[in-house]
Formats: sequence, C-alpha cells, structure tokens
Amino acid sequence: MKTQLFNNAADVQADLLVVFVPSEGELPAATAQADEKVQGQITALREQTVFKGSVAQTLLLPSVVEGQPALLLVGTGKDALSDMNVKKVAAAVGTQIKSLPYANVAVAASGLSVKDRDADNMTTLLAQWLNEAFYEFLGFKQSDAEKVSKVETLQIEGTNEDALKVGVATASGSAFTRQLGNLPGNVCTPAYLASKAQHLGEEFGIDIELLDETKMDELGMHCLLSVGRGSDQPSYLIVMHYRGGKEDEAPHVLLGKGITFDTGGISLKPGAKMDEMKYDMCGAASVFGTMKAICELKPALNFTAVIAAAENMPSARATKPGDVVRTMSGKTVEVLNTDAEGRLVLCDALTYIERFKPQSVVDIATLTGACIVALGSVNSGMYANKQDVADALKAAGSDAADKLWQMPLDEEYQQQLDSNFADMGNIGGPEAGSVTAACFLSRFTESYPWAHLDIAGTAWTGGAAKGASGRPVGLLTQYLLSKAN
Repeated sequence: MKTQLFNNAADVQADLLVVFVPSEGELPAATAQADEKVQGQITALREQTVFKGSVAQTLLLPSVVEGQPALLLVGTGKDALSDMNVKKVAAAVGTQIKSLPYANVAVAASGLSVKDRDADNMTTLLAQWLNEAFYEFLGFKQSDAEKVSKVETLQIEGTNEDALKVGVATASGSAFTRQLGNLPGNVCTPAYLASKAQHLGEEFGIDIELLDETKMDELGMHCLLSVGRGSDQPSYLIVMHYRGGKEDEAPHVLLGKGITFDTGGISLKPGAKMDEMKYDMCGAASVFGTMKAICELKPALNFTAVIAAAENMPSARATKPGDVVRTMSGKTVEVLNTDAEGRLVLCDALTYIERFKPQSVVDIATLTGACIVALGSVNSGMYANKQDVADALKAAGSDAADKLWQMPLDEEYQQQLDSNFADMGNIGGPEAGSVTAACFLSRFTESYPWAHLDIAGTAWTGGAAKGASGRPVGLLTQYLLSKAN
C-alpha cells in the first residue's frame, strides 16, 4: 500500500473520503464541505442522533453522485482527543477501510483536534497508526488469502513529507516486530533470527556479524551460553551495523533480549499461558523493527543493533539452580532461578558492546513479571545510569506516544543480589523484582551511558486478543532520529 499526502480535501481524488465528526459544535472545514455535497446528510444524521459522533464511531455513506467519493464518518467526541483516543480513532478507520472495496482512500486529517500535538507530529502518528491497522498475521491459516486488503493508496491530509516518511517507516518496523513476535517458537528460533539479520543485510547493505556458540565460548560468554545449554537449538549473538554517520563517530547501540521460547528451564513455568513465552524475544523483535525503520529513513548516524538469542529449555544438560557461571566480564553469578534468564544473556552482551565505545546503549527486554505488576500494560519501565539518556528516551516516548515510566535504580537495592557463593545472585528476592533485575544489568554498564527498558507489560497482549504490539519501535526510532546529525 502506498501512503502519500494531499493538501485540500475539496480537491482530492479518492474512492473513499474519511471525515471526522465531533459529537457537538461546528463541523471541521473538510467535513462541512463534504456535508454540502451530500445535501446536509451529516448534519441531519448527527441531529437525529443516528450518528452521535462518539469517539471512534463510524458510519459509511456510499456515493450516490458519479465522480464523488463515498464518505466514512468517524466520531471524535466532544473535546480535543487524547493520544489514547486518537489511537482508537485510527484503529477504527483502519478496521473499516481495509474491509471495504475501495482502492484509493483519503483521510481529512485536519478535522482532528488533538491535545498537545502539532500538525506535523500528527502526520507522523496518523501515518504510523493507520498503516499499523492493516497488519495481519498471515501464513498459517488456509483463509489467509482472503484477508488481503483492497486499498492500494492511502492519502493523508498534511504538508510535511518527512513527517509522513517517519510514520510509514515506523509502521513498517512495527509490522516486522509484530510478525517476528507472533511466530511460533518452532519457527522463530535463534538461528531463524540470525537468518533474518542476514536478510536485512542483503536488503539494505548493512554489515552483519553472527557469533556462534564456539565464538562466544572463546570470548568467555559463559553466562549467555548457560541459558541455551538445555536446548537443541544453538544460541547466537547477532550484531547489525548501520553506518550512516561519520566514519569515526561512535555508534548508539540497541540490545534486544532474544529468548525465542522460555520454559523457565529447570525452574519450570506453570503450563497455563506458557504458549505466550514465544513473546520472550519481543525485545529482540523491537530492535529488528527499529533497524528496518532506520534503514528505510537513512538518517545520518551510526547505529549498532545487538541481539542475544537463545532458547531456555529443561534437559539433562540444562543449567541448574545453584550452578555458578562466569560472565564475559569475569564476574561470577549464582543461578538461583533459571527462569531469570534474560539478565544472564544480556549481561554478556552488555560486556561485548564495550568494544564499540558507544555513545549510548539501550537494552530492551521482556524481563520481569514484576514490571507488569508495577506498571501494567500502559507504560514500559525505564532504568538509566545517566539522566540525559533517560530524558532523551522520555522525550522520544512523548513524541511517539509510546509511554514509559522512569523507575528507581538506588544503590540500596544492589545488596539484594548478594550471594554466599559468587559475586552475585541472578535474583534479588520477592521485593522490587524489576528493580533488582535492572540493578543486575547495571553492574555490566559502568563504561558507557545506559538505559534499560522492561517491556514485559507492553510488548504483547494476551487472552482473546493475543498478539505482539510492536512496541517500543516508535519510541526507539524517535530516540535514534533525535541523535542524527
């Protein structure tokens, strides 16, 4: 589907025109123009309460005049929309238009009144959210061929082409992230992620390095290797280099947790909802999606993506509770719970990243259930060892409407990781579980500015609506764009 801008709803050529209708007050200019062409039907429908204009309500008015587009009325409520309600509106528009038989659709975006968003920012977000509404997980059902949308061109009212491109690229990255996250664990293995990195390298000309278990063993990455020891699937450290900046410029680094399936290992998880542990690689998936978005946008910066990929399984070879393993840094870890494996793969990767002398490092991980207890599914949890990194991520999250909340990283929490038999344990007890997980990671980040995003509550939705969310690709893309020269 091609996405482009138009300037004036009165002149746009389209099969379907989407216009916005508040529940009371004057109609927006584009909606009023459309109302004239249909002899006041929109006004009459609102006055008769057939169409109340409530948030995300929709009504299709088929064209009865040759040469005039059909109209899709979309309610926006009484007041200026919040980000949450704009998302609802965009989702409702996307749901409707992808099911209708129209090839060329135009959205009169000037009719949206949104709190604290300027027109260019809304162009980016609308382009992203409308495109995201077209995402379908395809490839495993016989009926998938019937799900292909008829929309060929999506036009959005606006004037900033760069803002549009960011939204479209972010949606592309989000779709890639969701597809990887939604794949079953028997397809999406560490080797599969390695192959996807190679495909990105071929598509965009970026440099790819794949470290297999032999190479990781030579480097002393025994903590990462301990997680995959119980699996027949080999582990990988995947490194992707986007070089759009100056040759001698240090990169910004994103690190993704890529546990392609997490049984908990010997500390076995309960069977209920264990199928959702295919989503334990969503940190890695979000880094893949961000790399795709950045490659499409081509900003002037150097960006390295690192994926720590493993499968956590129980077997006779698996790491046991009480085992002590040595990290690449030389520090030792007593593995008190094999289900706290994300921090074990990330700590060696964080040490490996030192060789890049990075300007900043952000790791992204579905790390702890404790973060879900603390923040639910609204905000991702953020920890940082430098406040300027935290502030830059907060600003990016605000721009992308991709929420995060800064969590504490006080020194007093570190003592919960004390071990009688190693330099540290891999868990810190029942209190402040998300905090102590971040404290564990912080011990491997002393040589560079670092932040950790715990996306356990935001990376996917469970239950009947089960599926990967694509977060936080929007936040990460905006963060990297803010670093471009």
